[in-house]
Amino acid sequence: MKKLILLTAALALTAGLAFADGHAKTIRMGTEGAYPPYNFLDDNGEVAGFEREVGDELCARAKLTCEWVTNEWDSIIPNLVSGNYDVIIAGMSITDERDEVIDFSDAYTLPDPSAYLAMGEMDPSTGVIAAQSGTIQAAHIASMEGATLVEFATPEETVAAVKNGEADAVLADKSFLAPIAEAEADLMLLEQQELIGGGIGLGVRESDGELRAKLNTAIQSMKDDGSLNELIKKWLPEAELF
Repeated sequence: MKKLILLTAALALTAGLAFADGHAKTIRMGTEGAYPPYNFLDDNGEVAGFEREVGDELCARAKLTCEWVTNEWDSIIPNLVSGNYDVIIAGMSITDERDEVIDFSDAYTLPDPSAYLAMGEMDPSTGVIAAQSGTIQAAHIASMEGATLVEFATPEETVAAVKNGEADAVLADKSFLAPIAEAEADLMLLEQQELIGGGIGLGVRESDGELRAKLNTAIQSMKDDGSLNELIKKWLPEAELF
């Protein structure tokens, strides 16, 4: 992460200021497209899910024209800073370490419990636990004394590691893992959960304060009229409401 911070700080010096003049016609929304129900690609290859609906509504309320682009998770912050898109909306939890590199909007979800998915009952504190690299879950496992962390580039690979015996369990957002546990009889959610991170927010470049302010106003308006809670109930039924 230290290398990431140094790299992205350097890129920030050369990044274009997409919102510097206050009249940006198009804002590019960067997401992973591989983390349902937050974001995924539908049958037409279009970004869909909770964050697509939230993002489109935020753009409408902020009077912004938004385009959607996808980017692999492990380079999603550097590519924001270098100007390949203007906003990260990708299930990214607000953390102090990330906040050293980029700015975050107000949270549009409260902290979602992280759950363990396994083939059977086991003790996560002494097991081999898979997590997607660069996530709060990976950092949490790395901080546990008895557990062994194995990292993978994509969420799908973490689940596959459990199924093929490379890991005893995977730690990820419960909203991501719960449908998998329901669909596959050989997999189960463990009772133990972890509450980590500070909720999910939009990531923007530190130079884009005006854009951040517009998005915060839109987020607050969705909280005030209940529309954000309606989308949370639709897509993240186990998540806490505002």
